[in-house]
Amino acid sequence: MLPIRFYLMLLRRRLPLMMALAMVCSAIAVYAALTLPPVYSATARLQVEAQQIPDEMVASIVRTDASEQLQLIQEQLMTRANLLAIARKYRVFENMDEMTPDSIVEAMQQNTRIRRSSGRNQATLMSITFTASRGQVAADVVNDYTTLVLETNASFRRERAENTLTFFQQETERLADEIDTQSNRIIAFKNENVDALPEDLGYRQNRQAVLQERVGRLEQERAGVINQRNEMVSLFEATGRLDQPAIELSPEQQRLEALKQQLRELLAVYSETNPRVVLLQNQISQLEASLAEVAAIPNEDGAPVQEASLIDVTLAELDQRVVEIDQEIIRVNEELERLARAIAATATNSITLERLERDLESIRTRYNVTLNNLNQARMAERVEVNAQGQRISLIEGAVVPQNPSGPPRKKIAAAGVGAGMMLAIGVFVLFEILNQKIRHPAEIQSRFNIVPIGVLPYLETRGERLRRRSLQVLALVAVLTLVPAGLYYVHTQFMPLEILADKVLQKMGLT
Repeated sequence: MLPIRFYLMLLRRRLPLMMALAMVCSAIAVYAALTLPPVYSATARLQVEAQQIPDEMVASIVRTDASEQLQLIQEQLMTRANLLAIARKYRVFENMDEMTPDSIVEAMQQNTRIRRSSGRNQATLMSITFTASRGQVAADVVNDYTTLVLETNASFRRERAENTLTFFQQETERLADEIDTQSNRIIAFKNENVDALPEDLGYRQNRQAVLQERVGRLEQERAGVINQRNEMVSLFEATGRLDQPAIELSPEQQRLEALKQQLRELLAVYSETNPRVVLLQNQISQLEASLAEVAAIPNEDGAPVQEASLIDVTLAELDQRVVEIDQEIIRVNEELERLARAIAATATNSITLERLERDLESIRTRYNVTLNNLNQARMAERVEVNAQGQRISLIEGAVVPQNPSGPPRKKIAAAGVGAGMMLAIGVFVLFEILNQKIRHPAEIQSRFNIVPIGVLPYLETRGERLRRRSLQVLALVAVLTLVPAGLYYVHTQFMPLEILADKVLQKMGLT
């Protein structure tokens, strides 16, 4: 460890160089602070207002959060096209003709500051600041920014509302077409299966029961007619006559009386248009006509025709009745077969029809929901068109600044002085680290572990002294030349010094 006096001696020896460096940096900083052109800043403040109409009455269809919406608007505001258009409109930079589009966009982004603030139970605010060499330009640019923000917000919400309304209109029309198509399918299916629809199943089953009962009655009647015919034939073959000795009326007359009695009984129950009533009336008419013809034809003795002719007429009538009954049974059985097929197909048709109606009901439910959403979208669209929804409003517009906002000359000068001092100290430390020569007896003892008896200083010749001083002068000249040259290069090729100084001071928390 070298003694403190040795370092003080070195500090006194290099103090001129260190002071020169500190003074050069300080002079450059002071010069820059004094010569940097003034800049002007204009600021506009905006806020996000809540919807004017309560959500309970008209729900908003633009669900974007206020902070997210401001971020989206900021990204749209800082697009390349907008920045170039505004810069060229107001000739923001004096040397714009020499700047490339990329450098213009970069400079506009660097000169623009957008800040957003929001929080729980706090209003969502946004401030836009632009810095320019002229106050009028700064105010014009900020006002253009503000106009773009307001227009972008209005168009954004209006387009969202219009797109939503268009979507629900198209969806409503599509569902209405689906309802018509599904209804036509149901109508076509019912027309194709009109005889086997489930709503007529009860009627068909009742009709089936009535026809089955009628078949039974017809079969009973047919059997009765056949038995009557057989009895008459047996009686005629046994006696040669149709009547019994104790019976005064002829068989035709007895048959006629029985039919009339049966007709009276049927008329007490059925109407005159009933098939059974009509059939009995026809039989009675035919039998009366036959009796009249028999009574009008005399035999050789002037008496009525023989009983043989009467039996033929009666048997013919009975055979005709059997044929009519058989035809009626065939017709009723055919109808029963049709009813059986329809009843069997009703189950399948019921399942198909239920599926079609279920699909129709599902479409109608979706149509009603979509129609309700369409009405809400129409109301919400009117709210957005009339600017009654959530919106961004201007609190304070940008005005032309009367006093420059920068650069901070005192801070730049102070920073330059501090940087010069740090540079001088750094150079001193660097020289000590790079100098490996033995300059003190303590270094001999520490390096070689020996105690010197005496120490003779190194005596420089005139040439060595001149060479050392020349190197010091060259180093000083190099510093005085390279530092300004470097600052000039940074100012012209990379970033203006005032903007660079402002950014550095912002990071240091001095602005």
